Amino acid sequence: MGKKRKHSEADVAATVKKDEGAPDRPKRTLLGWKDKVEDKESDSAVFRNKEKVLVTCSRRINYRYRHLMMNVVSILPHCKKDNKVESKESKGATLNELVELKGCSSCLFFECRKQKDLYLWMVKCPNGPSVKFLVNAVHTMEELKLTGNHLKGSRPVLTFSTNFDKDPHWKLLKEMIMQIFGTPKDHRKSKPYHDHVFVFSIVDDHIWFRNYQISVPHTEADKMDRGALDKMTLVEVGPRFCLNPIKIFGGSFGGPTLYENPLYVSPNQIRALEKKQKAGKYAKKVKAKKRRKMHEMSNPLEPDEFADMWKE
Repeated sequence: MGKKRKHSEADVAATVKKDEGAPDRPKRTLLGWKDKVEDKESDSAVFRNKEKVLVTCSRRINYRYRHLMMNVVSILPHCKKDNKVESKESKGATLNELVELKGCSSCLFFECRKQKDLYLWMVKCPNGPSVKFLVNAVHTMEELKLTGNHLKGSRPVLTFSTNFDKDPHWKLLKEMIMQIFGTPKDHRKSKPYHDHVFVFSIVDDHIWFRNYQISVPHTEADKMDRGALDKMTLVEVGPRFCLNPIKIFGGSFGGPTLYENPLYVSPNQIRALEKKQKAGKYAKKVKAKKRRKMHEMSNPLEPDEFADMWKE
């Protein structure tokens, strides 16, 4: 029998063979093949948008406003829903905690007051800024029954009117809308193409929102060449709403006031003026009755000669 080779000689031979051959294969783990450190360093240098939006509402919300919130959830694939939150002074701390627990970076909070007025909080958490809007002219998808239709989860094209570049507060609102309503690229719930447009336009210091489908003919005769925009049409999908900015705060759900709308009139003041006008109508009727009585007392009728003729 030949002599057995010692362990030390076998180790030396193995090392020599490893050096002569191809580079080592990456180690296999439970989560897949383990990449090298150099690749991780190169990937970390590239910016990746990880925007996630928490969408929730206050308790005792109206059914129309709840349907509007669900429409917003359906057109934002990168959002997360949560339970209703009590509309109190401490709602800011509660919502900041919920945003942190859900792993989100922004929040859309629909706050309903008196089951009539809808306010929208658009917040970047946890350091701000935050904007409070009054929502007017609400029309949901179910209510409009428009013919437009687009794929759920597809990424939108955001368009803004030129008015957004005039004043600094409009520039801030434009940046916040771009971050919140823009779907991140390669998001797991989004489709990798664009087939609808979000339109934000400023009219009378209000932000008007519209959602349109990009309709392209698909027949062989009308097949569109690349770059030919003449045959493209926009079909409205919905929902519709109008945002009236009230205040811009420096923090999350509060903090120093950066901007306050001087033209804003609260719905309570509008209802109070309407009540005063109705009360004014009643006061006019009472005054007219008094004037009539005074006129009758100052101008009495002359006695009738034939009033007692037929009594006998």
